[in-house]
Amino acid sequence: MLVAFATFGQNLPVIPVNSAWIQKIESLAPQQTRFPSSGTKKVLLFSLHTGFEHWVIPHTDEVIKVLGTKSKQFEVVASKDIHQFEKESLSQYDAIVLNNTCSKPDHRNLFWDQLRLESAADSVEIMLKALELETNLSEFVQQGGGLLVLHGAVTLLNNSSQFSSLLGASFDYHPKQQEIQVELVNPNHPLVAAFSGSSFNHVDEPYFYKNAYSELDFTPLLYFDNAKIQGQRKNQELTEGRTYVSWIRPEGKGKVMYISPSHNAQSFENPALLQFMLDGLQYVVGDVSCDETPLLNR
Repeated sequence: MLVAFATFGQNLPVIPVNSAWIQKIESLAPQQTRFPSSGTKKVLLFSLHTGFEHWVIPHTDEVIKVLGTKSKQFEVVASKDIHQFEKESLSQYDAIVLNNTCSKPDHRNLFWDQLRLESAADSVEIMLKALELETNLSEFVQQGGGLLVLHGAVTLLNNSSQFSSLLGASFDYHPKQQEIQVELVNPNHPLVAAFSGSSFNHVDEPYFYKNAYSELDFTPLLYFDNAKIQGQRKNQELTEGRTYVSWIRPEGKGKVMYISPSHNAQSFENPALLQFMLDGLQYVVGDVSCDETPLLNR
C-alpha cells in the first residue's frame, strides 16, 4: 500500500494530468466491482468550482472516469453546467458525484455564485433559483438517487441546513496539510474491505466539521485521531476523540456517501483507495447491502 510523506504544512508537488498518469491509475484501478451489480448506471460527475480551486480536480475527474470505464458498470458524464441540476436533467441519472465543488466564502452557495455570473436578474430572483436547484438535488436523493461527495465538495452549499442534513455535515476549517493516519471504524464493514483491515497514511488536509455533523446522523467508515492532528484552531484544539473522514447515510429512497481523501493526486496511487471509491459508487447506486445504523442510535 502506498505511503506518502511530507513535513507538516508542506504541500505535495502538483503532478500533471497526462496520459502516463492516467495509464498508471488505469493499471492500479480494480478490474471489476466487488459487489453484484444491478446493471450499468449513469453518473453525473460535476466538478464546477466558484471558490477555492483544488489542483486535484482534473485528477479526480479522471479517477472517476477510469473506475467507471474499467469496471464497465458506470457511464460517467462529466459536466460543469449547474443547469444539470434542473429536474428534467437530473432524471436521466442514477447518481451524482460532486468533485471538489467549492463555493465562494461570501454566500457559500455554488448555485448562487454561478447564477450571479450568468444572469443580470436581481438578487432575490437569483437566490430563489439557487434554492430551486438545491431542492432539486435534495429531492433527487430522496426519490432514490445516489450522491457521492468528494473532499472540498462539502462546501457546495455550506450555509444550508438542508444540504448539511443531507450530507451529514458542513465544513468548518482545516489545518495545513500533513501526514494523516486514516483508521477504520469497523474493519468488518463491507465498505472498508478494500483496506484489508489496516489503516493507511497519506498527506491531506484534515477537515473538521460543523452543523449537522454534531448530530452524528451517519454511519462512519474512516477517521483520524484528533490528538495526532497538528495546527488546530487556537482555543478549539481537540486532544481526544476522533473526526470522521468518510461516512454513509441513507436519505429517503437514496444513498449518500462522503469521502474526504484527497487534496492530492498522489493519494490515488493507492489501489485500496481506488477500490474504496469504486465500492462507494456501488453503494450510492444501491448495489451494497450493509449496516447503515447512524452513530446517534448506537
